[in-house]
Amino acid sequence: MSEVICLDLEGVLMPEVWINVAKKTGIAELKRTTRDEPDYDKLMRYRIGILHREKIRLKDIQKVIGTLKPLPGAKAFLTRLRACRQVIILSDTFYEFAEPMMKALDYPTLFCNFLNVKASGYIRSHRMRQHNGKEQSVRALQTLKFRVRAAGDSYNDITMLKAANRGVLFCPPPNVVKDFPQFQVTRTYPALFKALTDGR
Repeated sequence: MSEVICLDLEGVLMPEVWINVAKKTGIAELKRTTRDEPDYDKLMRYRIGILHREKIRLKDIQKVIGTLKPLPGAKAFLTRLRACRQVIILSDTFYEFAEPMMKALDYPTLFCNFLNVKASGYIRSHRMRQHNGKEQSVRALQTLKFRVRAAGDSYNDITMLKAANRGVLFCPPPNVVKDFPQFQVTRTYPALFKALTDGR
């Protein structure tokens, strides 16, 4: 059976977008991520409310994203992985955010979501491709007779890791490790590569 590797984006390959937006704007509330809040819809409504309050437009966020570089070692890891496996990035980010990050990673395949943006440039709302999209993508690949190995770092990756034939955590925070001890934890790219490609 053929194998596909599914990877989260932020925290595995790229820095967290919202943490960097928080640093740039000085708005500490935007540091909250899926490492803190398991409910992604709730988290995005919270973020959009703050953006409106602080008069931050999509272009302001895109400007921050344009400065981000892959995590140290991430690009070489992804290049090596793509040379021996089919790889898909499964992310809860948005296509309106993603282009600079995909360019920095040499354009891997990405499945993610959409933003509804007002003519004024403010984000009105977010639109998920489907509920639990990461898990559903893994299950869809399995119906096509692919074995799937997956890696992520946060609460919003857990259903993907559970659905995969093997799920691996990469540099997760202590609360995620404590809540989900069944998953192998890796903290370097060589260890992650081995976990995603070994013969077991």
